[in-house]
Amino acid sequence: MAALLLLPLLLLLPLLLHFWPQWRWWAADLAFAVRALRCKRALGARALAAAAGDPQSPEGGCSLAWRLAQLARQRPAHTFLIHGARRFSYAEAERQSNRAARAFLRARGWEEGPRGGDSGGAREGEGAAGSQEARAAREGDGAAPLAPGATVALLLPAGPEFLWLWFGLAKAGLRTAFVPTALRRGPLLHCLRSCGASALVLAPEFLESLEPDLPALRAMGLRLWAAGPEAHSAGIRDLLAEVSAEVDAPVPGYLSAPQSIMDTCLYIFTSGTTGLPKAARISHLKVLQCQGFYQLCGAHQEDVIYLALPLYHMSGSLLGIVGCLGIGATVVLKSKFSAGQFWEDCQKHRVTVFQYIGELCRYLVNQPPNQAERGHQVRLAVGSGLRPDTWERFVRRFGPLQVLETYGLTEGNVATFNYTGRRGAVGRASWLYKHVFPFSLIRYDVTTGEPFRDTRGHCVATSAGEPGLLVAPVSQQSPFLGYAGKPELAQGKLLKDVFRPGDLFFNTGDLLVCDDQGFLRFHDRTGDTFRWKGENVATTEVAEALEALDFLQEVNVYGVTVPGHEGRAGMAALVLRPPHPLDLGQLYAYVSEHLPPYAWPRFLRLQESLATTETFKQQKVRMAKEGFDPSALPDPLYVLDQAGGAYLPLTPARYQALLAGDLRI
Repeated sequence: MAALLLLPLLLLLPLLLHFWPQWRWWAADLAFAVRALRCKRALGARALAAAAGDPQSPEGGCSLAWRLAQLARQRPAHTFLIHGARRFSYAEAERQSNRAARAFLRARGWEEGPRGGDSGGAREGEGAAGSQEARAAREGDGAAPLAPGATVALLLPAGPEFLWLWFGLAKAGLRTAFVPTALRRGPLLHCLRSCGASALVLAPEFLESLEPDLPALRAMGLRLWAAGPEAHSAGIRDLLAEVSAEVDAPVPGYLSAPQSIMDTCLYIFTSGTTGLPKAARISHLKVLQCQGFYQLCGAHQEDVIYLALPLYHMSGSLLGIVGCLGIGATVVLKSKFSAGQFWEDCQKHRVTVFQYIGELCRYLVNQPPNQAERGHQVRLAVGSGLRPDTWERFVRRFGPLQVLETYGLTEGNVATFNYTGRRGAVGRASWLYKHVFPFSLIRYDVTTGEPFRDTRGHCVATSAGEPGLLVAPVSQQSPFLGYAGKPELAQGKLLKDVFRPGDLFFNTGDLLVCDDQGFLRFHDRTGDTFRWKGENVATTEVAEALEALDFLQEVNVYGVTVPGHEGRAGMAALVLRPPHPLDLGQLYAYVSEHLPPYAWPRFLRLQESLATTETFKQQKVRMAKEGFDPSALPDPLYVLDQAGGAYLPLTPARYQALLAGDLRI
């Protein structure tokens, strides 16, 4: 009898073993899906309550306006922001942003009626001060009033003033453009033109470097403000003085309430690593959705979040600040990241959550040990771009803590969360997750730069372990708004007829791999993957392999053109880990054992530090253009002699032999 009872189990055993890799994570998949659905419902309820609210109430405006007003009412004394020695409660944040909103509304030519904020007498273009000409004369700069919905650009470092002005612009019904602080000359003017900016607020400390740009900025008709009293240039007014002169009473919600939740409320510029930056259009819907970011990550309102990312970047502003507003937590905002001061800050402010970009974690693990890194209260590190080698070292040295790697794009309509904590993964492709946040991986041809299509013209889904292009269906809940300016700027970002005639998908431009257990791993960017010896080489895969060597601290891999050869040869820029020397023999032995021959770096470039953008992305395009000419580069260079089985210094003689085809690479 016992044997008969065991027989069905034995017959089912192969089936159970086959599906066990997927089923073992079912509880985690279900828990996250439930959390995501609850988050969506909560955000939807907030939006409906705001839409049905009193138009004169501050909680009847855009999501930033009503959320801040709501928190100021619910948790007035709770600390919202810590910046240096300054602390601001939610009530103070509300008051400061109200003052900023009123200063911007004054620039719009808006005045309240005789009963102030409670009246229905608020008017555009006329009020107690009389005509527009009278108001312009009162302001003293002769500038025409800002139009409703006009764009005001912020060129400011991360700090409280950035937040008050951003929130104030939102409450005043004006669009904000976050301009990267390093931009000057042509790229700066391009960004301001592309988003149609009517005004620019700049930091006084930038005035000296901006002096050559001021004539062009004035010629564009921009209203110029400085966020401080140090502005001595003619025509630049002190915005903070104007803000401080305003009362801190709430402004009516109808001023900021969008006609459609799909309306653009914000511009965030792409990094411009392959050309001039593009102004990604951020909708009111996306700002609302980002309020759920930290809820999805498992953070709560008593957490203290450490944020040292630029606020002009989505990770800093929408995920960090808006995500913090979503749960009503405290944020410790740093204008610049300091690896040496990080753990002291964490202990001083009792930080529990750290928002990272992968390079920040790398900086931390490369620091010498110090007493402050022990006994901290950080329990959760949330971010993106953390490579497996750094992940391992970070957790081993600073744990126990949870690392929650995420994936997303500023202009994208898809995001992933590694809610299981699987090391090296950016998320899971479970059925439950894809039901809440749909996406697909499709085959991609690196040679043509296009998705592979079958005889019917449809794309083909990848198999387990096969790199694929990440795409997501465009829908009302997951739209793609594109970029400010010409429609062709979005060319290639939308794919039609992907799986069936008429469907529309957003193209992330990133290659991911889904393994047999459903875990997603970042593979490479389509522009970074190159082809050599008839094979596709993923730069991130090669870099991760090299970073396992103890004497290498940082690695940047890219492809360079070689005369007389098809495709691109791999080149690796290396930074040594002090006090180790470069061991060419060990490096060759390692790559020959751990990488296929076509993926071996053909050239090595030894540098003191790697060039990165202000958002800590490695510079690949510029490095690839510089190539491997020893007479044009200041760094020590090495070349792979495949025939001799070694890396050799790239002397002028070997460079000429390479060009002549005598040196086999």
